[in-house]
Amino acid sequence: MLFEIDLHSGVPIYRQVIEQIRRQVLTGELAEAEQLESVRELAGQLKVNPMTISKAYSLLEGEGLVERRRGVGLFVVKMRQGQKEKSKRRMLEGVLKKAAVTAVQLGVSQEQMLEEMVKMYREYDLRKRRK
Repeated sequence: MLFEIDLHSGVPIYRQVIEQIRRQVLTGELAEAEQLESVRELAGQLKVNPMTISKAYSLLEGEGLVERRRGVGLFVVKMRQGQKEKSKRRMLEGVLKKAAVTAVQLGVSQEQMLEEMVKMYREYDLRKRRK
């Protein structure tokens, strides 16, 4: 698993871990039945307190994205029909809401915002296709 933690973002580390694991599950980077790294391994890799990772894992388990197998570890669960799309839509809505609020606060017109969004989408979509 690849993580990028921003210690200066103001977002708690456990929340950053949750969001990144959630994104990896929804994009298929973490496949169904794939085992997550142990708490100690991930804490060591990110140089954070193991309790931080434990909290993130517990919350993901509560969401139903992962399941704990006693004595073995945590695994990505099979998502129900439509659950993955619903989760993707919810995640996207959260990001777009922040962008819309920022645009309104800055006095950016709807047309300008949509133009910038389309431009960025095309740029990142092209990068993804090149990989």
